Amino acid sequence: MAETTGIAWTDSTFNPWIGCTKVSPGCDNCYASVSTPARSMRIVWGAGQPRHRTSAQNWKTPEFWNGQHEAFKATHGRRRRVFCASLADVFDNEVPNEWRADLFALIDRTPHLDWLLLTKRVGNVLPMLLEIGRERLPVNVWQGISAVNQEEARRDLPKLARLDATVRWVSYEPALGELDLFDSVMTKDGPRQLIEGLDWVIAGGESGPKARPIRREWVDLLREQCDRCGVAFFFKQWGGINATAGGCELDGAEVKAWPCTA
Repeated sequence: MAETTGIAWTDSTFNPWIGCTKVSPGCDNCYASVSTPARSMRIVWGAGQPRHRTSAQNWKTPEFWNGQHEAFKATHGRRRRVFCASLADVFDNEVPNEWRADLFALIDRTPHLDWLLLTKRVGNVLPMLLEIGRERLPVNVWQGISAVNQEEARRDLPKLARLDATVRWVSYEPALGELDLFDSVMTKDGPRQLIEGLDWVIAGGESGPKARPIRREWVDLLREQCDRCGVAFFFKQWGGINATAGGCELDGAEVKAWPCTA
């Protein structure tokens, strides 16, 4: 979809289809639902609404990027990172299994790309993979979840930890409340801290005219916890309306840290 992108934590974006359903407080001001592609194609967000599969030509783009691997690595010293489904959710219940099977076949055909999948439906990941004949995620997939507050983190991070993924990451964006990753939840193996099994944390405030404020102390807490546990921390932005961040060393800057991969 886009060889370059304004999303600071990835190199490129690819949308196999467009459309979704709002399922989280983080979705309230969803940029994707009012994006130019969604408006121009009159795609309606919601359960029971059809998703729009993108063109066959668009689906060829990742294979083109894969073929550029040596040149990209020579320039950047690493593999290209592709954020998949910035205008959708790969594990959306409204998406046909055939489309998902086609996407994972494409991921298999592009082994030189690191695919960043971000979902609000982590409980669907393994069942939907099994439905298309797969037992685990491909090795070139970095699986992430969105968690905008402590409730979502407690619900979904243990599910993410159970997935066999090369990189597990969480997007705390938009940040809507304090996130304490040292909080413990009870699992079948006993108590487990939310930060266990995480490789990468992205934090950021909401942008746009209806932006809800992020607080400096939320960012400081999360950054300190990641530093103590050796988890890569990426601070994307303060976002829009934000009267509480002044004076922080992150003002006007991005701390760019990525997980270590082979």
